[in-house]
Amino acid sequence: MQIQTIQTTPYTDQKPGTSGLRKKTKVFLEKEHYLQNFIQSIFDVIDVKEKRLVVGGDGRYFNEEAIQIILKMAIANEALEVIVGQNGFMSTPAVSVEIRQNKTDGGIILSASHNPGGIDGDFGIKYDGANGAPAPESITNAIYQKTLNIDSYKIAEMPNIDLSEIKTFSVHNTLIKIINPVANYANLMEQLFDFNAIRNLFKSGFKMHYDALHAITGPYAKEILENRLGAPAGTVVNGTPLPDFGGGHPDPNLTYAKELVDVMYSDNAPDMGAASDGDGDRNMVLGNHFFVNPSDSIAILADNADVTLGYAGKVNGVARSMPTSKALDKVAEVKKMDAYEVPTGWKFFANLMDDNRIVFCGEESFGAGSNHIREKDGLWAVLFWLNILAVRKMSVEDVVKDFWNKYGRYYYSRYDYEGVDADGAKQMMDELNEKLPTLKDVSVNGLTIENADVFDYVDPVTQEISTNQGIRITFTSGERVIFRTSGTGTQGATIRIYLEKYISDKNALFEDAQDVLAQLVETALQISRLPELTGRKEPSVIT
Repeated sequence: MQIQTIQTTPYTDQKPGTSGLRKKTKVFLEKEHYLQNFIQSIFDVIDVKEKRLVVGGDGRYFNEEAIQIILKMAIANEALEVIVGQNGFMSTPAVSVEIRQNKTDGGIILSASHNPGGIDGDFGIKYDGANGAPAPESITNAIYQKTLNIDSYKIAEMPNIDLSEIKTFSVHNTLIKIINPVANYANLMEQLFDFNAIRNLFKSGFKMHYDALHAITGPYAKEILENRLGAPAGTVVNGTPLPDFGGGHPDPNLTYAKELVDVMYSDNAPDMGAASDGDGDRNMVLGNHFFVNPSDSIAILADNADVTLGYAGKVNGVARSMPTSKALDKVAEVKKMDAYEVPTGWKFFANLMDDNRIVFCGEESFGAGSNHIREKDGLWAVLFWLNILAVRKMSVEDVVKDFWNKYGRYYYSRYDYEGVDADGAKQMMDELNEKLPTLKDVSVNGLTIENADVFDYVDPVTQEISTNQGIRITFTSGERVIFRTSGTGTQGATIRIYLEKYISDKNALFEDAQDVLAQLVETALQISRLPELTGRKEPSVIT
């Protein structure tokens, strides 16, 4: 084996302030030294010599090759130890588990989250810190700056490492540990939830349909649901991770998880359905002919903490992302817990958890989690729901409706306009920003605007300031609209409109959300001029 120093040239297309690098897979394949530049930048910034790391990915196209490159570069840069999942697999939540349980210096996750895979799909890579959370901006900005002037990287010239067998061995000065990627995660779930109650639920004839979308949670769900909890074989479908996710879109929502939705709205629908995304950190939960809105879901989990083993009597605070509905705030108010509103991004929740301010957190984009790790956790949320159903002996629909009767209902929806021309999206947001000061007390489509502003955030733990986190418009009658652009895709821009209306009248809690929000939708489109500026008449996805 020889250690080589390869000369390279920098690239400048990583987005500053983001926790990783996400591009079309072909960019990684065709742009010389592209992955290597980013990995060496990480290693230089964290000074990886004699550091311990976790490495794993969601199995998408290029995952196997990328892990081999990372391992060889870690060896060349004299990392002390690398813990890697068998066959290179590890979900994002499991990486956080391994970082925290093994007290490593951080971890590298290979995924593009909920984006499609395959050679024509997307690939991504990000760095989590020693707390198991996405790296803070001080680190990600330093990595970005390094990518602008990197001129070489180190790599070991050696055969590929066989990752198929669980074992520990040394190469040069680096210890390589190939581990079962499921075991520690599954053991942790058994400490948090009442597995005996859930086993009895399945023994009673309870039927579940878990769609892993040919993504990383398949092996985790099979081990926990079928092997440990006794769910019938076949409860987990599409459970083998595939490089292209079986040609599907690994995003657990009503549009892309159509196969699951069709099952749950069929004549013989099971009692509960669920799905997770490409890297396993998102979740969707459905009942028999019933969809659980993610904003309601995190609030319901917080409201039912006492049915679990790991959280009963221990929830001192909760947090939600700014665009998420205020249902969680209502629970916190009634239960006298602290509540925080943060920008979109899990690192903000992680700061609050590290400071012991919160236990539960969530976002409307199908992400929920707790202080057991520092990433959102899709299967965790599904197991939490099973624990609730097992103890309360109610259906999914009845649990949600009971929650509405208790707290009132936040009718909520999100409109995603994906692949929008970036110039049109920018013009829309610029126009909105310019007219915000003039909107107060203005009536649009029968609704009067109470306040309009841009959400800026001062982190109460780190005192870091995050600006321009979304445009908020509230109305005198209690409605709320939020506009944001997102960079999670790799083509064009995504415009997201969030719509919310609170109703406490018990006679009006069970209407169709889109009917209730129809006036607010039309008002939002008039204020933003989205159709005129983008040419888009309909959203790509409605949640």
